[in-house]
Amino acid sequence: MTAAIAPTRSFAGLARYGLIIALVVVFSLFSTVAPTFLSVGNLQSILFNNFTLLAIVSIAMTFAVAAGGIDLSVGTAVDFASFAFVSGILAGLPVPLAALAGLGAGALVGAVNAVLISAIGVSPFLATLGTLFIGRSIQQLLTDGGNPVYLPPSGVPAAFRFIGHGTIAGLPVPLLIAMIIIAGAALLFARMRFGRVVLAIGIQPRTVRYSGIGLAKHVAVTFILASTIAAFAGLILTATVTVYIPSSGNGFMLNAIGATFIGTTFSPLGRPNVAGTVLGVLLLSIVANGLLLTGLNFYWQQVGTGLLIFAVLAFSFVNKRAVGA
Repeated sequence: MTAAIAPTRSFAGLARYGLIIALVVVFSLFSTVAPTFLSVGNLQSILFNNFTLLAIVSIAMTFAVAAGGIDLSVGTAVDFASFAFVSGILAGLPVPLAALAGLGAGALVGAVNAVLISAIGVSPFLATLGTLFIGRSIQQLLTDGGNPVYLPPSGVPAAFRFIGHGTIAGLPVPLLIAMIIIAGAALLFARMRFGRVVLAIGIQPRTVRYSGIGLAKHVAVTFILASTIAAFAGLILTATVTVYIPSSGNGFMLNAIGATFIGTTFSPLGRPNVAGTVLGVLLLSIVANGLLLTGLNFYWQQVGTGLLIFAVLAFSFVNKRAVGA
């Protein structure tokens, strides 16, 4: 019996680090097949163009999944924040006030979700799916059928450009914002009571409900917080390209879901965690960049990414079974 258990535990440990192994393998593979992959410019492109915005949206998704739900409207929060930010600048608001308006618009998406989920009792999947559809329609109405809203070059304040293209201590502002959000989320889950309660809701919601902690209130705050975090991606996106494109935020949703669930493989119990999500985002970012450099057809790139997600999640399944054994 002991001899049988030892290999099982050993394999469980290997499965837990399957995400890191996948990162090393993928990085090594593209370093070999794509000559320009290891260039400084390309590595910077992975961090700035692939990683930063997806990391922010994925952290938002991590909060929703940690609470036992999912948020299909994170892209809507990105879009609403982007639209409010651009509209504020066009209306002549100072950049800080326009940014606050953008964050408020993103938080409003979360507030709608909070009412539907916590007050009415709609499941997170259906509630956020409804918010996604309604948000898309509102954007179409506000932009005469989905027309982009441009900022004229002469009307872009320096502070606005700084958010998208500035640097602090040599670090690009967008990456610095992402790092602060990641660190804050990690601290919240590891050290703060609210984070521990959110994780408990995702594992044993009935226990939390019967303990008198206030399950509905914590779930509501979680979804508002998730949308507010996603709104930061909307501000950065707008400040980077100086244009609002309706429904562009929805492009982050599926990858954010993928990164979050890939990240669960980094936990022995298969739970959402910030470190795992960040590694999941990095993995997807490297794959997207590497496949692009190889010149592979776009549709085959999607197939490759999907197969990778399946492979990493298979490690998670094996890990859970091994831990159970």
